[in-house]
Amino acid sequence: MEIKCHKVASGCASGPALVTRDAISFLGNVDARTGMVVDPAHELFDQCIAGKVLIFPGGKGSTVGSYVIYQLKKRDLAPVAMINIRSEPIVAVGAIISGIPLVDRVAEGILQIKSGTLVEVDADRGMIRIFGAD
Repeated sequence: MEIKCHKVASGCASGPALVTRDAISFLGNVDARTGMVVDPAHELFDQCIAGKVLIFPGGKGSTVGSYVIYQLKKRDLAPVAMINIRSEPIVAVGAIISGIPLVDRVAEGILQIKSGTLVEVDADRGMIRIFGAD
């Protein structure tokens, strides 16, 4: 299945999806030293975002979150790509300075993808490919 999207940060990457219906605050929800979601109230609690196509509605919280994304990238603990329903400046800046493909303007149905499904994000073409989906 292919889904059209809007490029926020350039690049192309693929990997297993990690999906949440919760917004993510990279400062507070994610440990920059481990890539683990550390907020017990978050749907992804105790899961690692490293190497995943992270699919979430959008970001929230402090502007320091952009730097946390950058720290994750420098430590090889960042998602390979990110998909938002609607991206906001914190996640957008973090993705841009870290070289992580980021797309948005997709239907909320994207949040129905099962974690572990192989997903390719081609931000430059404005396309998401979901493998194994009808």
